[in-house]
Amino acid sequence: MYYEPGVTPHGLPRDPFKSCVIPRPIGWISTVGKDGRHNLAPYSQFQNVTFDPPIVMFSANQDTGGERKDSVQNAEATGEFVWNMATYDLRDAVNISGEELPLGVDEFERAGLEKLPSRLVKPMRVKGSPIQFECVYLNTLRFPGKPPMGTADVVFGRVVAIHIDDSVIDGEGMIDVLKIKPLARMGYYDYTYVDNRFQMVIPGNSKALLAGLEGSGDKVQTASKN
Repeated sequence: MYYEPGVTPHGLPRDPFKSCVIPRPIGWISTVGKDGRHNLAPYSQFQNVTFDPPIVMFSANQDTGGERKDSVQNAEATGEFVWNMATYDLRDAVNISGEELPLGVDEFERAGLEKLPSRLVKPMRVKGSPIQFECVYLNTLRFPGKPPMGTADVVFGRVVAIHIDDSVIDGEGMIDVLKIKPLARMGYYDYTYVDNRFQMVIPGNSKALLAGLEGSGDKVQTASKN
């Protein structure tokens, strides 16, 4: 099949676009407003941008009323947000926290989650989430779209602190992703989680390239000097 988005109809019962870019890690973003109200929401358009320094982004469409999401407004107003890893075991809480709720409703409480204090930023962390990033806000790119929900705010933040539960680090000092079972978004109403893995190492003898794939800035610098 072939179609041009916004120009020609795809002819399917549901739009296939989001089901083509899969799986997508979930940006479970916690923020706090200037009024001290806590907010938690999942975003399936989330990714790391670079590793040295570590920077992440999440993309938030407007809500069904055409308003900017609380996560975006809070991050911009306070300069901080936290990413919490969503897992299969926390799937119900992730889903509940995605509900559109009136201003002031605490999604932590709504989803039955406990808060953990962060060290360098004010937004709380999700207790039970095995990995969290404390982030300072960098900037927002705003992409206009069709109302009410098409417009998107892409929020970038620098990771200034990382929390990893010791129980998910294996005997070799690696994160045990199969134990975590990270949750990922598919299309439609579908999700998946990581339950298998395999390795591929790019051929060649570039130590700097391999260090970059590993995400080790120190190793990249060392390899580049040799």
